[in-house]
Amino acid sequence: MKGTSRDDTPVLITEAELSYEEQFAARKRKYMVMMSMRIPCLVLAGIFHHTWWLALGFVALSVPLPWIAVLVANDRPPRKADKMSRYEREVLEIEAKNRQVIEG
Repeated sequence: MKGTSRDDTPVLITEAELSYEEQFAARKRKYMVMMSMRIPCLVLAGIFHHTWWLALGFVALSVPLPWIAVLVANDRPPRKADKMSRYEREVLEIEAKNRQVIEG
């Protein structure tokens, strides 16, 4: 086929995700970071107990952290929204579209 340009972009043949071990390690890291934020919030609430509204804010921040950490840790990573290069074949016509009809 002369005159046609060839696209050298690689064709995606699989939609493989990260391995289970990599996903699990990333989710564990997120959980540990979120849960490690809870202790400093409670310590800061104890330090600022004379300023009641600030101490209450730190306590209010530390209460939903375990729930949020579990939700985030159990959630799967989002699918990628990349433009995927897939094989698309050319549609070849067998007959010409405009043909002459002879009535007899």
